[in-house]
Amino acid sequence: MLKSNEIFAQMPVETAGKLFSFLTEKEKPLYKATIDTLTKQRHLRPIFIERKPRVERFAWFKETLSRKTSEAVAAHLLQIWLVAEHKAVLCDFLDALGIPHENDGTVSTLPSAPPKDKLQTAVQALFDKHDPAVVAVYLHAFQAIDDKGWSSLEELLHEDDRLRLAPAPAAAS
Repeated sequence: MLKSNEIFAQMPVETAGKLFSFLTEKEKPLYKATIDTLTKQRHLRPIFIERKPRVERFAWFKETLSRKTSEAVAAHLLQIWLVAEHKAVLCDFLDALGIPHENDGTVSTLPSAPPKDKLQTAVQALFDKHDPAVVAVYLHAFQAIDDKGWSSLEELLHEDDRLRLAPAPAAAS
């Protein structure tokens, strides 16, 4: 099971760019708070990041959120982005599994794991309707919500090539 920081490490650059664009355009206070938090972790001044061109800034965000020390921030950003920008994916997934949820796709109590065949049907319905990269990120993030996750979903995440995120780049020696 991937942690949120590992999801960022393996997330396609284009998808990460969409997430960061969402933050800059629709969640300005969160964007500012994220810069402040991440620059403090890296012992940098926020202005150093704010003045970078957008592509370089987004690459810095992705790299920094891929670090283990950024796990909590990465989890929070994934949750905000998915609930605010992709609630249709969340709702469609939960509806396909017959799981009651709020209008924004959040669940107060997660039930036990559904059968694998029911999950496969729900996942296929997501791919038929939504951006495949967002579907993959969402399902990895959904699995990471709980320490145990669903064993049937974990199997699908490993077996279905469409759900694989890009491999993380090798660390420089």
